[in-house]
Formats: sequence, structure tokens, C-alpha cells
Amino acid sequence: MSNSPPIPGLPAQQTGITSELRLGILLVFGAAFVWSFGGTFGRLLNVEDSWTVVFWRSVWAGLFLISFMLLRNGLRETLVMFRSMGWPGIGVGLCFATASTSFVVALNHTTVANILLIQAGVPLIAALIAWILFRERVSGPTWLAIAVVILGVGVMVSESFTGKVSPIGDSLALVIAFCFAIATVITRRYSHVRMAPAVCLGTVIAAVLAALMTSGFATSTLDMGILFAFGALNLGLGLALFVTGARLLPSPVAALIGTAEPMLGPLWVWLFLNEIPGVSTLIGGGIILTALLAHLTWQMLHHRRVMVGPTPN
Repeated sequence: MSNSPPIPGLPAQQTGITSELRLGILLVFGAAFVWSFGGTFGRLLNVEDSWTVVFWRSVWAGLFLISFMLLRNGLRETLVMFRSMGWPGIGVGLCFATASTSFVVALNHTTVANILLIQAGVPLIAALIAWILFRERVSGPTWLAIAVVILGVGVMVSESFTGKVSPIGDSLALVIAFCFAIATVITRRYSHVRMAPAVCLGTVIAAVLAALMTSGFATSTLDMGILFAFGALNLGLGLALFVTGARLLPSPVAALIGTAEPMLGPLWVWLFLNEIPGVSTLIGGGIILTALLAHLTWQMLHHRRVMVGPTPN
């Protein structure tokens, strides 16, 4: 019997339980919500070396994930999870390690606007990968929601465009998008593999790389406190929520919900740092929010109809 997850759109017995769909949506949205505070934490830091930030953020995230698994599963089961994650887990770990490291480096070469706009393509990339490799069907409403979200992000960042293109920075942003999409597809395809050890491995890889690249590890007490929250809560908790929820959702839908991150990010910067967002940011955020709410409502109604079956004549 195959361990592959059911393909969305097939009969009820193969599409899973609606309650699992609801849980998956909540967990992935929770991850996007947690990740959306990243810009605020980054603005609060006074650390000049980006590699120092990557190192401590990855260390605290890794410690959080280890503690999470030990408290939830115990030492013996945690070790079993690490041993059984196999190549899918290693792949997911490498993807998140590459994405988190590339993000920091990309910020030194291109604008946040360009990175956000390129990352808006993650649902599209995930949908194409899932369809090409696994023939995972993508519904018309999902394609429409992906297009509207890309439009919304484009409107959000339109005020920040400078007309300058950095081949290095924008190439790294594209690497981030592909890594995130691939990790999403793997997590969904191998839903029987628990990916918390995989993302923990990703933080270890990122920390080791940063340790080799950084000019020093010293920070102030205040910055270390911010780095703890930036790593443990923003990165670690976000990763734990995402890989737990993404295995319950179609890959494009999980990636689509993840685009709530750039929508919410400017809100926290506004509330906590008094940086008032522009009109384009508010309009673009409204477009994204409308697309996400409409599509998630359609998903829930569609799955409920599938579970109940056709109405008898």
C-alpha cells in the first residue's frame, strides 16, 4: 500500500477529513503569522554582521525545535524521528537552510520589495512542481487565487521599486522561492514523515555555515534577547507550525496561505515601530487578504460538499 498522500479533487475517501483541512489551514496561517514579525525583529537589531544574525537566529531556532520535540515526543521517539526522516527530511532541511541563509545575503544586494515580489511566486512554483512530478491537480479557483495574490504583492511593493536590478540579489530571491516551494511539495508528498527533525537539521546547517562566515559572535544583551525571539519564536515556532500543517494541505494551497506573511509584516512595523505604510501597501494587502479569505472559504465549502457527496434527486 502506498504512503503517498491523496490527490485533491478525487473522491471523498481519498481527499482526507475536513477537520484535517481546517487544522492544516490554521497551522500554516499560524506559521505565516509568526514569520510576519521577522521584519520587525530585524529592524530592532543593532548587529552589523548579517552572518552573526544568521548564526544566533539559527542556534536559538534549533534549540527551540529540539526542546519542542523532546517535550512533545520524549527522547526515544525524537531519536526515532531523526533516524526515520530519510532523504525527504534531509531535502526539506537543506531547502530551509538554503532559503534562510539566502534571505540574509539577498538583503545586502537587492530591495525587500524585489524579494517579496519574487517570493509571491512560491504558490505558482509549488503548483507547477506538484503537477509536473506527481500530477497533483490544481483547481481553477486555486490558479485564480495565486494570480490575484501575485498581483496584490506587486501592488504592495510598487512604491519601493528603484528600477535597479541586482543579478545576485534577485537570483538569491528566486532561490528562496524555489527552496520554499520544493520543501512544501516534499512535506505534502511525504506526509507520513514528520518533518520537525528536518527543519531542525536545517537550522544546524545554517548555523554551521554562518559560523564559518561571521566575523564574530559577540552581541549586546539587548540584541541577544531580540535574537532569541527572532530565532526561537519567529523562525523555530514558524517552522514547526508550517511543516505540521503543510502535510495536511495541497502544496499550492499551503504555499498560498504562506503569502499572508508579506501582507501582515507591514502591519507590525506600523504598530510597533510607527512606520506608516503607504497607500499601495494597504491596497495590495487588502487584495491579498480578500484572495486568501475567498479561496479558503471555497476550499472548506468544496471539501464539505465532497465529503457529503452529491445530493440525491
